[in-house]
Amino acid sequence: MCRMARPRKPLLSRERIVVTASALVDAEGLDAVSTRRLAAELGVSGPSLYNHFRNKDEILDAVADAVSAQVDLSMFDAADPRDWREALRDWAVSYRAALSAHPHIVPVLAQGPGRRPAGLRVADAVFGAMVEAGWPPAQATHIGALMRYFVTGSALGSFARGFVDDETAYDPADYPHLGQAHRLAEHRQQVDEGAFTTGLRALLDGLALQYERTVLAGTVRRSPKTG
Repeated sequence: MCRMARPRKPLLSRERIVVTASALVDAEGLDAVSTRRLAAELGVSGPSLYNHFRNKDEILDAVADAVSAQVDLSMFDAADPRDWREALRDWAVSYRAALSAHPHIVPVLAQGPGRRPAGLRVADAVFGAMVEAGWPPAQATHIGALMRYFVTGSALGSFARGFVDDETAYDPADYPHLGQAHRLAEHRQQVDEGAFTTGLRALLDGLALQYERTVLAGTVRRSPKTG
């Protein structure tokens, strides 16, 4: 009985393509990804990629969705004891951690979930948890959008890295308040993490005030859930 020889290379799959594309994006940025480059990295012919993805944009969508899948959503489970504010805080921290680990894909993620399954699960979990907590659906939508703006914005770049490590670059005659700006890059992680934590706390404090004045005070009635 004849046995078929094993292929020399693993069979091509969506997962292999996404993993390889993700590594390229992480190492070299979005411009490094092309079907020709991916085919070479995978050791296959270019047309074989089209059995799994129609074009480069679909591949980048899949890479972005793989990052969304890394975001922890357990705080939105019905059995989880955290209230809406704690859940939103812990989710934002997990969301930013996932984006910070893959900063080059953030511009794609910032476009929204579109049809990406993991991205849609994130949006569904956040919206559902806010409505369940008593926020009107319109406000729940605003909160989801606000948090996405804040988290993706914080992951797009480093404030501290925007200043050069050269004390002569900031002449006191021109910039009287930037005498120590050249030291920011040296403390990049501390500055950027501190800014994110401060901003997140401020956002949640503001939302908590709105919640007390509207939802808890009964001045805004919760709309019936649909669907």
